[in-house]
Amino acid sequence: MARAGAVEPSVAKQSTLSGIRLPKKAAISGHAKLLAHPAYEKLLAAEPLLRRLIPILIVIFLLIVGAARFVELYQHKAEREYDARETMGLIAAVLSSALDKAHPGETAADTDAIRATLSATLPSSATNNGRMIYVTDHDGLVVATAPRNAEFEGLPLVRILGETQPLTIFGVRAGVLEISLADGTPALATVHHLEGGAGDVAVIAPLASVYSSWRADVSLNVAIFMGTSAILLVILYGYFAQASRAVEADEIYSETQARSETALMRGRCGLWDWDLASGRMFWSRSMFEIIGLEPRDALIGFGEVSNLMHPDDGDLMALAESLYEAGEATVDQMFRMRHADGRWVWLRARAELVDRDTGGPHLIGIAVDVTEQMRLVERSKTADIRLRDAIETISEAFVLWDADNRLVMCNSKYQQLHGMPDSALAPGTPYADVIAAGRKPLVRAQVVVDGRPEEGARSFELQLEDGRWLQINERRTKDGGFVSIGTDITQLKRHEAKLIDGERRLMATIADLRQSRQKLEMQAQQMVELAEKYAEEKDRAEGANRAKSEFLANISHELRTPLNAIIGFSEVMQSGMFGPLGSAKYGEYCKDINQSGAYLLGVIDDILDMSRIEAGRMALTLEDLVLDDLVEESIRIVQAQADARNIKVVTDIGKNLRMRGDRKALKQIMLNLLSNAVKFTLEGEITVRARTTGTAVTFSVEDTGIGISSTSLAKLGRPFEQVSNQFTKSHQGSGLGLAITTSLTELHGGSIRIRSREGHGTIVSVRLPVDAGSHPRSTGA
Repeated sequence: MARAGAVEPSVAKQSTLSGIRLPKKAAISGHAKLLAHPAYEKLLAAEPLLRRLIPILIVIFLLIVGAARFVELYQHKAEREYDARETMGLIAAVLSSALDKAHPGETAADTDAIRATLSATLPSSATNNGRMIYVTDHDGLVVATAPRNAEFEGLPLVRILGETQPLTIFGVRAGVLEISLADGTPALATVHHLEGGAGDVAVIAPLASVYSSWRADVSLNVAIFMGTSAILLVILYGYFAQASRAVEADEIYSETQARSETALMRGRCGLWDWDLASGRMFWSRSMFEIIGLEPRDALIGFGEVSNLMHPDDGDLMALAESLYEAGEATVDQMFRMRHADGRWVWLRARAELVDRDTGGPHLIGIAVDVTEQMRLVERSKTADIRLRDAIETISEAFVLWDADNRLVMCNSKYQQLHGMPDSALAPGTPYADVIAAGRKPLVRAQVVVDGRPEEGARSFELQLEDGRWLQINERRTKDGGFVSIGTDITQLKRHEAKLIDGERRLMATIADLRQSRQKLEMQAQQMVELAEKYAEEKDRAEGANRAKSEFLANISHELRTPLNAIIGFSEVMQSGMFGPLGSAKYGEYCKDINQSGAYLLGVIDDILDMSRIEAGRMALTLEDLVLDDLVEESIRIVQAQADARNIKVVTDIGKNLRMRGDRKALKQIMLNLLSNAVKFTLEGEITVRARTTGTAVTFSVEDTGIGISSTSLAKLGRPFEQVSNQFTKSHQGSGLGLAITTSLTELHGGSIRIRSREGHGTIVSVRLPVDAGSHPRSTGA
């Protein structure tokens, strides 16, 4: 490479090659000349500019001509309009002057005279180009027209000119204006007023008539311009046709060259021609692309190419010398060249030595980029090594056989499990010899695969001498061989044995569960029978309860009649209405009879109330109440009894406590609570509180009496239940007061709460909704 690098691409310095004399001056034959005729070169350089410039010049010429004609035609149009305006103004002025002289101060009522004046005054050209002349009276009605048109006579002038024009107002001061007539026709118009307000003279010329001759000129100019443009375009087409033929010829050459370059680029090939005499090389554009260099048309020096080659792959000079020494004409060699980004590119050069015996020998051929193939070879080697490492490191025994049942490869796990020597595992050893060299299994069983087995596949299990189990899976390969993988399933076999034993135990458990289920079914049947018996007993108990309530109601009614007589006669005897009884003891007896009868009557009333409540026949009569007044009434009833026992009643009642409920029932609730508080308080005080909290009313009675033990609180509120202690034994009662209070509270949708400590007093709180009708409840039996 050092020698190659020292060689300069100079014809004078490189004049010999392996002792063969070469001409000092030699050209690369077969190549296009780098320089053409100077004039043709200038023409080629200027041709793109001309192809762009000529159409631009023609377009500019046409634009200038068109603009000039447009300006001229526009001026003609303005002149035509100016002449029309002047003519109209002159006609209107002459006609109005003639009418003023012929009919001074008249109202232009004489239509015939006006028409005669029009005929005498107006020349024949006054109504050319569609001009219309209208003469109106002092009311603005058309009385005469020129040329004569009876359709407009008698019409208001504003209907002809339109409502929005200013001509009829300003007259001659408005001049000649462009307006839209009543029917939408654009026109020029002027109006002159006659003297003394006798009428108006109006001259109208439609724009279409004013510009008719101008439009004819425009059409003629447009035709001339289009003809001129067509001629220039034909000339331009002829020029481009000739130029296109030349370009087409160049494109054919370029396309042919481009296709060759494309084919070379797609095939990653580079064309090169080495002039051995001059030491210079020609490279195709694809060759530059392979190396990553910028393509250029100049020849490449020998030293530049040598510097790109890898030092371990030889040099070009040695290659050329070897061809001459061996007398060969072809070259097929692989080498590396440095890419522009610094990496090495593998190339396979195929070339032929031509013109060996002439003065200009050339080595011509192609260089193919084989970098990807070399990388694939390296990757294949790496993949083969990785595959062997992977097979060796797997935990299963692996062995591969070819189509002739000869060993291809296996891992050490296979050798270890079957106890095979190294000599029996040489690649190419027949299957029978390998199997004979290993340990014989104790058990060999075919594994049945569910469904349709895979073609060319089988599985079986082996038990080795040391007690281990292997599952062998074999599959056919595409080349006719097969691969065998052995997996150690010793743990699976032991687990399988445990599962079988567990299954037996499970079956026994299932049998026990089946027996237990039968027992449960029998117990469920017994529970159904008990439930039916319970329902029957419940119906009987409810019937007995209803019979009891009806009996109590009936017996209570039977007892009220004699009791009323006893109470009444005792009061008569006690008052001595029919004379004294005699002994004082009789008075005491009468008092006892009266008190006992009243007590018994109260008990009977309580029994009747309780019976109605339990039977569900207690209906509330709801009305709007003031609770604080009701509480005050209840306190006044028990106040005498409290004073007799030296008990102070303290109230803490809010003002204007309103609610909706049954007055009698609420008063009974309060009286029962207050009576109990007075009855079971020896002395001290009773506190009555009443408050409204949102949608509820709370009424509570707190005493300092004997109190109730926690074990006896559960009995309160039940019918005929009384708390028995040393104090209550001296107080008679039915035990229904608190039960009735509880039932009435629940009928209102409320609740009752009792808090008490034995020897410290009791607090009974009743919570009722403000509107008992929105919270109805039933306490039926």
